[in-house]
Amino acid sequence: MTTHLHLTNKIGVIVDSFGIGVTEGLKKAKEVGADGVQIYAVSGEMDPDVLIGAKRRELRSLIDGLGLEISALCGDLAGHGFQDASVNPEKIEKSKRILDLALELGTNVVTTHIGIVPEDRNGPIYAAMHQACEELSRYASSLNAYFAIETGPEPAAHLKSFLDTLGTNGVSVNFDPANMVMVTGDDPVQGVHLLKDYIVHTHVKDGRRLRIVDPKQVYGYLGYEKMDHSAIADMAAGGAEADFIELPPGEGDVDFDAYFKALQDIGYQGYLTIEREVGHDPAADIAGAVRFIQRYRG
Repeated sequence: MTTHLHLTNKIGVIVDSFGIGVTEGLKKAKEVGADGVQIYAVSGEMDPDVLIGAKRRELRSLIDGLGLEISALCGDLAGHGFQDASVNPEKIEKSKRILDLALELGTNVVTTHIGIVPEDRNGPIYAAMHQACEELSRYASSLNAYFAIETGPEPAAHLKSFLDTLGTNGVSVNFDPANMVMVTGDDPVQGVHLLKDYIVHTHVKDGRRLRIVDPKQVYGYLGYEKMDHSAIADMAAGGAEADFIELPPGEGDVDFDAYFKALQDIGYQGYLTIEREVGHDPAADIAGAVRFIQRYRG
C-alpha cells in the first residue's frame, strides 16, 4: 500500500449499512471514527413526507451534537430509475422533495440511480431519462445542489456522453469504483479522469468480477425480466452462482492506491463514503474500512 498520498478527504459511512435504525446508526458511525454519514431518505422515518417540521430540526441537532455531517442523502427510487416515462412525474417530484430535505439537513448532494443509459439515443427510454434528468438537473442547479448518479450500470465514457447533453451539471456523479470493477469491468482510474468535472461524492467499496455479466441482470432494465433483489444480494455475497463478489476494501480488484491518487490528481475534495452491502458483522467491516482509509491520511 502507498501511504504517501496524505488524503485530506473526510470519511463517511452509510448509516443504513449498520442495520440498526437511523439514531443508533448515527451513534455507531461516530464510534467507528466517521466524519460524516450518508442516509437513505426514500421511505420509513427518513421519508421527506414523514420527517417534517420539528422532526427535521431534531435530527439536525442530533447529527450536529455528535459532531457529524451528512455527506449525502440517498434518494434511489428503484424501479429502473427514470426509464419509464409514465411514472417519472411522480419520481421527479419525490426526488425534488428529497433534495429539499437534504439542504435542510446540511448537505447539497442526493445520490441516486437513474437506470442504465441506453446505447440507442433515439429510443423512448433514452428520451424519458433525458427529459427527467434535464428537469432534475435544472432544479438542483437552481439550489446549488446535485443529484449524483452512481457509477456502474454503464461504462464511464457512456455516462459522460449522457451527462454532457444536459444543460446544467445539477445531475452529476457519485463515483463507486467497485460497481465498475464488479459489473462492467471498467477501469475506475480512467473513469475518475473521464468524469472529473462531475464527481461530487464517492463510495469506498471493493469487489471482484467472477464472470462477465449483463448489467441488465444486476440493475434491471425496462421490459427486461431480471432476478429479484435478494438474488442480487446473494450474488454480492459470493454464492455458487455469483457473477461478482463484494469484498472489504483492499481485498478486491479496486486498486485503491491508484484510485485515491486519481481522485487527488483531479482535485476532488469531497467525502469518501464507505458502503457495505454484505457481510455478517457490518459494524466490524465498516470500522475496518475506516481504518483502511485512515492509513492514506498520513
